[in-house]
Amino acid sequence: MPTRQNQTSIALMILRNTFSLTTSRYYSSATIFLAPQNLLHLLQLSIDLRSHKLSQQCHSQILANGFSQNAFLTTRLISAYATSGDLTLSKLVFHSVQAKNVYLWNSLINGHVKNHQFNQAISLFRQMGLSSFLPDDYTLSTISKLSGEVKDLVLGKLIHGKSMRVGFVSDIVLANSVMSMYSRCGEFGDAVKVFDEMPQRNVASFNVIISGCAALGNFASTLHGDLWDFFRRIQYEGFMADAFTVASLLPLCSDNEGKLDYGRELHCYLVKNGLDLKMVSDVHIGSSLIDMYSRSNKLVLSRRVFDQMRSRNIYVWTAMINGCVQNGAPEDALILLREMQRKDQIRPNEVSLISVLPACGLLAGLMGGKQVHAFSIKMELNDYISLCNALIDMYAKCGSLDYARRVFDNGSYFKDAITWSSIISAYGLHGRGGEAVTTYYEMLQQGIKPDMITVVSVLSACSKSGLVDEGICIYNSLTTKYEMKPTVEICACVVDMLGRSGQLDQALEFIKRMPISPGPSVWGPLFTASVIHGNSMTRDLAYRCLLELEPENPSNYISLSNTYASYRRWDVVTEVRTMMKEKGLRKVPGVSWITMGGKTHSFTVADKAHPCSSSIYEMLDDLVSIMTDGYTDIDILI
Repeated sequence: MPTRQNQTSIALMILRNTFSLTTSRYYSSATIFLAPQNLLHLLQLSIDLRSHKLSQQCHSQILANGFSQNAFLTTRLISAYATSGDLTLSKLVFHSVQAKNVYLWNSLINGHVKNHQFNQAISLFRQMGLSSFLPDDYTLSTISKLSGEVKDLVLGKLIHGKSMRVGFVSDIVLANSVMSMYSRCGEFGDAVKVFDEMPQRNVASFNVIISGCAALGNFASTLHGDLWDFFRRIQYEGFMADAFTVASLLPLCSDNEGKLDYGRELHCYLVKNGLDLKMVSDVHIGSSLIDMYSRSNKLVLSRRVFDQMRSRNIYVWTAMINGCVQNGAPEDALILLREMQRKDQIRPNEVSLISVLPACGLLAGLMGGKQVHAFSIKMELNDYISLCNALIDMYAKCGSLDYARRVFDNGSYFKDAITWSSIISAYGLHGRGGEAVTTYYEMLQQGIKPDMITVVSVLSACSKSGLVDEGICIYNSLTTKYEMKPTVEICACVVDMLGRSGQLDQALEFIKRMPISPGPSVWGPLFTASVIHGNSMTRDLAYRCLLELEPENPSNYISLSNTYASYRRWDVVTEVRTMMKEKGLRKVPGVSWITMGGKTHSFTVADKAHPCSSSIYEMLDDLVSIMTDGYTDIDILI
């Protein structure tokens, strides 16, 4: 099959040969010329290939053959120039036609929309009305979609009203555009009303409602009952849901929302109706399925979908990489990044690199992070804000504050609130609370208003560095100067800050005066601080509150067990452990990684799976003996 470049070359060669014949002294231009239907075919080819050069050649033939006022050719020529991005020539052709019609206007308006020149498209629509041209269903549909794109509800309602006045209310495409406009403008109820009033519908009509409802993130907000029942209604009314329908529903289906069974049913529907990935290379469906299973902690199923796909693009690879990171498989994420380039010759984009950077942070793999950073510089992607933010976070978690600061100091990109939050958090992570506070005030001087993430970052840094006065001053400025409402996370930072410094009474008083109900993230730091400072009264109060809020959280029981173990109250430790067994509670063990010789080794508590575990434990015993230095009564709690 000829490539796009070959098709363009063939078409240009035909035009050149024809032109040389028509201008030759042996042939008259009256006997050999391109007929209008041939030019229409070539213009359509130039649109399909987005070839500006082919459009110009066709334009010259139109002028040479005296077809400059042919409405069909000029309409197609306007579209051809617009498709290749040359709106100047599109307008030149438009203005050269003396007897304009609605199709010429539609081509020019649609050309501006395709090139994202929305204001100019709206202006042309108004000029069309002033020129006494009545818009048709295509015009109204285009402007209705545009209204939704720019979220101009006033214009959208005007188009809706105009379509009713001119009698296009039964046009399915126009009605779908109006529904989409209402949905994008946040008026989902009005979209449903239009749907209910439609005399005829198609599957796209259902898709508009389903995608609009899915955008709200609610499985039961169609005003027709449960969204799943609405999906079944498509089939009851004789339609067949397509790939777009399924792709709109899949983001709502995950085990976290208790909807994984719905996702499995949708996957079965795809296979049953011949829409599975073995039959059709639909990368959007594949990406959605991978993402759904990944969010449900079903990485094996995600990988199965990935491996079954015949065609994989950058989005599919990125979805799989992101799934590995989300499910605690950072090594696999880095392997996939390499395979993407080696197997499919696909170069990562900024989203791919952002997805894989947390894997470097999880593995503390500074070398891998540096390689990703170097690749982003090579590909000239290092000016993307989101990528720079991810690099700062990665370097901080890999222990390199200096590199994190270098990325931050790079003046080639605009720093947003997340950028400042990332470097403030990096300082806090490395125990540099003073610099975190200084950076926070630098951000304020730049005119950037702090958000919840920024405040949590700076207060956490103050807590770890013992900067209580500075932290309290920042907290007080939130309500007085920036009119921010304290969140549970912010209040938890203040409690942790006061508790670490031994001010338990002040921390308890702060909890009582909190504008919101304290959650586990508030009582947890108070419990820890009470244990550290030996305040049994506050400790017992915090523990009781934790159990009331999270009776099934094993961490609460582990904390209490360790507390009493530190006091050698083994009877209470046994009682707590027995209680955990009776409730069937088990704490997920933490995992540690270390990279040696290019290979990453992972360990859990009491892990003996490593092939060198015997030697490792012998070394640990030697280290314990050296550290205890004569202490015989050693208890190691596992």
